Amino acid sequence: MILDANAHSLFNSSEETLGDYRVQIATQPEFPQIGEKSQILIRVSDLDYNEVDDFTMGIRIFFNGDQIDAIRPHSVDGAHWSTDFIFEDSGNHIFRVDLYDSMDYGTPLTFTFNISTQSPFGYIFIGAIAAGGLIFAGVMGIVFIPKIIKRISKP
Repeated sequence: MILDANAHSLFNSSEETLGDYRVQIATQPEFPQIGEKSQILIRVSDLDYNEVDDFTMGIRIFFNGDQIDAIRPHSVDGAHWSTDFIFEDSGNHIFRVDLYDSMDYGTPLTFTFNISTQSPFGYIFIGAIAAGGLIFAGVMGIVFIPKIIKRISKP
């Protein structure tokens, strides 16, 4: 029986362990676009990857050192939580997830994550890689197709 299966890690996914908790964060879509709604996905588990059923958490969101948004602490039933967020600026955003169920430590545990947004240069990068692949395929075709045709046409 398969207990757990994972695909590739998402580009904007990360996990951090503090105390007895492991917090994972990801974005959907994988590359958030400026000015468009993205989903922030959070999962809380213990050190053995067992999901924590109930927890209290809040999120503070920073850009260029300034807090730009916050989600007040609230109770979450189940180990998974998601919220919609619109990234207004291109660049690296810092998400500080505060977990309040760690009273053994006296203060909330703060998990810090970097979430990047897609900049216009991302399209240029993807286009450059695609163009490079097409040029490579063209050169390989020019070099090898005549050799293959010669072999086939030899009696």
